[in-house]
Amino acid sequence: MLILGIETSCDETGVALYDGKRGLLAHSLYSQAHVHAEYGGVVPEIASRDHVRKLIPLLEECLNKAGCGRNDIDAVAYTSGPGLVGALLVGASTGRAMAAALGVPAIAVHHMEGHLLAPMLEANPPAFPFVALLVSGGHSMLVEVAEIGSYRVLGETLDDAAGEAFDKTAKLLGLGYPGGPAVAKAAEKGDPDKYRFPRPMTDRPGLEFSFSGLKTHTRNLFQKHQNEPNAVEDIAAGFQKAVVETMVIKCRRAMKQTRCEQLVIAGGVGANRMLRKSLSEAGRKFGWRVSYPRIEFCTDNGAMIALAGYYRLQAGQTEPEIIRARPRWPVRELASLA
Repeated sequence: MLILGIETSCDETGVALYDGKRGLLAHSLYSQAHVHAEYGGVVPEIASRDHVRKLIPLLEECLNKAGCGRNDIDAVAYTSGPGLVGALLVGASTGRAMAAALGVPAIAVHHMEGHLLAPMLEANPPAFPFVALLVSGGHSMLVEVAEIGSYRVLGETLDDAAGEAFDKTAKLLGLGYPGGPAVAKAAEKGDPDKYRFPRPMTDRPGLEFSFSGLKTHTRNLFQKHQNEPNAVEDIAAGFQKAVVETMVIKCRRAMKQTRCEQLVIAGGVGANRMLRKSLSEAGRKFGWRVSYPRIEFCTDNGAMIALAGYYRLQAGQTEPEIIRARPRWPVRELASLA
């Protein structure tokens, strides 16, 4: 079965072709980061229009890479949510139209399930059950994954997601957009221990996250010390270290609570080198195996959507022939594959 995957939930246009026997055949990705940079964040209307411009050319590019034609496609998987409603509608309407034209099924995919399953694209995929840390611009959560389609949310953010906190901190420090890479780059030249930063919600039990207070603390530090030498780099380093150490503490709690031996990191913030290094060190210390998707599959991409769609179609999941965009779609509402 050859699955076309379409991802248009926010500011990346992703297309991929996944074959049930041969694996990932090809994928193409276009990032709008440079388009939104001058605004300091994603502008929904611009994002939607850019998806319209890029989706079909990327589809043709992906088919050429794989040496396939449109008539070789057996099913279409598209991101239905969560995300920006206009952006989601571009992918949903395109995917549904293609499926109707080709006479093949289409399946709506949950964006976060795509991230959860992205490590399964690797040659040495994680074994079930595992705990997943999903960290992106819109989400920060810990999920226990018993098997594909069986997810239990252990804890999530009560306010800003980690990626959102990185973006807002980068904007405050004048580092540009997207914030994660910008803060990480500045942090390389800073002293992470120059200023004191809290580790939010680590002084109480539980697996929830909260980054709004850390963001406020960072702003207050910047206002007080901005004229000091190397202040931007030192604050960036301290902020990054605080976020990473907070997530390591929460992951350790989740692993102890679930007694899982496998930790998976997914989502855009999962590309952060300090986070990867710190969790790998924790894994060696406490006896977990830590898995990540390759860097190109940490950010939004069509490959993870094609894979998630493949598993759901293989399990016999079907749905009405409607164009559906779900900007808010809790993971808890996902249908089981059983």
